[in-house]
Order: sequence, then structure tokens, then C-alpha cells
Amino acid sequence: MNASTISVFFLSGLNETSRNQRSALFFLSLLCYCITILVNISLILIIVLDKALHEPMYILLCAFWINALYGTAGFYPKFLWDLFSPIHVISYSGCLLQVQVLYSFVCSDLSILALMAYDRYLAICRALEYHSVLSVRRVIMLACSFWLTSFFIVAVNIFITSRLRLCSPYIKRLFCVNWSIVSLACFPNETLMNAIVANMTIIIYTTIGFCIVWSYMYIIKICANSLENRTKFLQTCVPHLMSLSTFILTILIDLINSRLSSKDLPQTLQNFIAIEFLVIPPLMNPLIYGFKLTKVRRRIMYFVTFRYKKI
Repeated sequence: MNASTISVFFLSGLNETSRNQRSALFFLSLLCYCITILVNISLILIIVLDKALHEPMYILLCAFWINALYGTAGFYPKFLWDLFSPIHVISYSGCLLQVQVLYSFVCSDLSILALMAYDRYLAICRALEYHSVLSVRRVIMLACSFWLTSFFIVAVNIFITSRLRLCSPYIKRLFCVNWSIVSLACFPNETLMNAIVANMTIIIYTTIGFCIVWSYMYIIKICANSLENRTKFLQTCVPHLMSLSTFILTILIDLINSRLSSKDLPQTLQNFIAIEFLVIPPLMNPLIYGFKLTKVRRRIMYFVTFRYKKI
């Protein structure tokens, strides 16, 4: 069977979920999606409309939250539709598009976290050079170029996958992932190029992850000798570390489950593990930054109290 003859994929992740459970899951998922959209858009607008927050760190946060909206848009609408659909199908092109969105979202998140680490390194360790090295315009260009690079790297993976001849349209997941499509290949020897490019991608972003960790370790070492730097670290770096920890933990759990998935695990638990990186970080990150960053918190409080007084 040729890949071109497969027009749709069948997703089996929800097959064992009862109708009552699907109803509860639908309302819970819809609530999470609405809150995710609300908090991310609210914080984006606060930064865009407030000129006092037009600084490199806040521009990167804005890019971070825009990327969260981009990634969740690739998952929630289709997932919510499937919860009330008797047959869970997705078109061949739609499946590849979903993989492109979800994978580029993850890679872009890590890239933006790397830029955040570099921003904090300059602000704390090379404070006198900060504004000359990292302007708002340069940050916007770097964020866009990093996002485009991530999009291109993922697109290469997807293009190679699209050339495979597939012998089955059944994907045992809630949504499309690249390795699930590759595993359907008629001839395993044809997937060698997929494995090479995928491993190269993993090496690139694992290296970026190690660089981020090393940067914060270096910043902590520098901050240990200065009360002023310790205060700056607690105010601005702790939210970054919390986001980084959440990101790494959710991705590692998903990777371990993908590579070492056990059939003994309940389907509900497998589903939760599969979607946590799409649910937890986009929802938690804006809340973390909104509460921890002083300037953002003050702007939120000012907006809320101002609206309350007008009412």
C-alpha cells in the first residue's frame, strides 16, 4: 500500500473511554483551553500595550506565550471534536500538519527558554553591556529566527516522513506524532533516514537544553557573591527556572512513555502522559510569570483595581 492511498488516519486513544467520561473530559478540557487562551492573551496584551514593559525580557515572555497559543491550537480543537465524535479520524495531510505544529511548538519553547537564559546571563553577569548587546529589536529578530529555524528543522523531519510507504492507517494515540507515523512504514529499512534526522534533531535540542542548565548554574555561582545579584536572581530567574523545570519534566515523561510504553498501564494514564506537555506548561507558565514578576504583577493589579473603581 502506498502512502498516497491512505487518505485518513484512525486515532484509537479514546476508544476505551466511556460516553460519560468523555462528557466530563470535554468540559474539563474546554475549561483548561479557555483559561489557557485567557491568561496568555491577557499577559500578551499587557506587555504590548504598556510601553514600560517594552524590554528584552518581557518581549521574550510575549513570544513564549504566543508560542503557547500556537501549540495548543494544534491540539485542543481536534481533541475536543473527537470527544463527541463516534469515529476518531484525521486526514493524512491534517495529521502531518498537526505533527508540524506540535513539534515546532516544543522546539520553539526550548529555543525561547535558551534566549531567556542568555538574557538573564547578560543582565546579571554583564550588566553594563546589557542594553548594547540585547536591544528590543534584536530580541524580536532572534525570537523570530529561532522560531523559523525550529519550524524548518521539524519540516525536514515531516517531509522525510511523508515519503514513506505506509501499510496501516491506525495510530494508537490521541493525536498524531511523527514516530507513530514512521512505525506504520511498510519497509522498516526505509526509515533509516528518519532515524538519522530525528536523532540529529534530538542532539541539537538536547545540547540547547544543556546550555540552558549550564547558564543558570553559572548565574547562580555569580549571584552567590552579591546580595544585589541574589535579589535580581530571585525576582527574575526563579520563574524561568520553574518554566524550564516544568518543560523538561513533561517532555522527559512523554519521551520515556513513547519509547518504553507499557501495555499494562491504563489507557487513561497513557492519555494523560501523552497530553501533559500540551496542557500543563501553556496553562502554568503565564500564571507563574504573572505572580512572580513584580512589574507584570503590578500591571495586572493596576488594571484590575482600575476596572473595579470604574464599575
